[in-house]
Amino acid sequence: MTGRSKLGLVVVLILGAAALGFGYWRYREDAAPAKPAAPPPAVPVVTAEVKQEDVPIILKGVGTVQALNKALIRSQVTGYLESVNFTEGQSVKKGDVLARIDPRIYQAKLDTAEANLGRDQALLTNRQVNLQRNEPLLQRGYATEQSVTGEKAQISQSENTVKGDQAAIEYAKTELDFATLRAPFDGVTGIRLIDIGNVIQPSNPGGIVVLTQVQPISTVFTLPTDDIPQVQAAFEKGQVQTTIYNQAGTRKLDEGPLLLIDNEAKPKSGTVQLKVNTLNAKRQLWPGAFVNAEVTTSVVKGALTIPTDAVQQNDQGLYVFVVGSDHKVAIRSIKVGQRVRGVALVSDGLKAGETVVVQGQYSLVPGTEVVAAKPGQVTDTTTATAGMLP
Repeated sequence: MTGRSKLGLVVVLILGAAALGFGYWRYREDAAPAKPAAPPPAVPVVTAEVKQEDVPIILKGVGTVQALNKALIRSQVTGYLESVNFTEGQSVKKGDVLARIDPRIYQAKLDTAEANLGRDQALLTNRQVNLQRNEPLLQRGYATEQSVTGEKAQISQSENTVKGDQAAIEYAKTELDFATLRAPFDGVTGIRLIDIGNVIQPSNPGGIVVLTQVQPISTVFTLPTDDIPQVQAAFEKGQVQTTIYNQAGTRKLDEGPLLLIDNEAKPKSGTVQLKVNTLNAKRQLWPGAFVNAEVTTSVVKGALTIPTDAVQQNDQGLYVFVVGSDHKVAIRSIKVGQRVRGVALVSDGLKAGETVVVQGQYSLVPGTEVVAAKPGQVTDTTTATAGMLP
């Protein structure tokens, strides 16, 4: 064997050994067990416990505030507006003077009527004296029947004239009193509608001011006709409490017992009007304002409640994410009786003491491990539908 042949053989042996070593290394690598993947981190969520408490059953309606009484203050006599005795927006009491009309004409009418009464009363007295003198003379033949009868007729005429004079005095007094305009009830004055110095008369359509009574005050709201039997049943048991909230439904304004249910439904809307009077002690209700009314018809003892943000919905109905003892979530179908002021009454599907997810559902699927967090620690607090019921 030549030297070149020996060198070739050595090269072949080296390459074969390398191939065997590489193959053995690949075999060892493939045979080695794979490292387990790290579990995903727990998802931070806001949770709440299912509570058991007494829950009022509430019917909600939309309505408007109305003044208990409202009046356009206008003159019943014609005259020169001498003074306005109120400040716009002022609270006034019944009987307070609001304005005065020049009274001189009406005072003169009263003086004339009283003078006429005095004249006619004197004439009546004189005729009565004459009759008293002539009646005895008639019995003794010194007076005629005709003269006595005439005197009696004159007395009757004078008596009727006196009555007319007395009526004229009352009329003149009334006109004079109308020259002073007073508040017919406790209330708040609005914007003045006429200035001092103008001639005011009953035919003036604007009047002087609008006076509204706001303490107490009324609220008229509507409920669907299907809800009315429930309200009637509550009425039969006693007072039905009604709470008034602002238009957004976020702030309580007043409360009071329901006053009445209207005697007919609105055919176009299928609703019935209801009315409640409240004291309006803090004057947070103003006529014409839109409000929300909540009528409490009954109370459910020991009801289960959760925050409304926990309730999710998909095409199969309502559900919540329930957190198990292993900190993993599961989907649970539920039934909700009502949702009022951020609290949902659960009629089926949950037990007291269970934990539900309130915020953070967007990234959950059944079996996801979660960790309780504060609202500020959950980046997305949406409660939009996430996942589907199995």
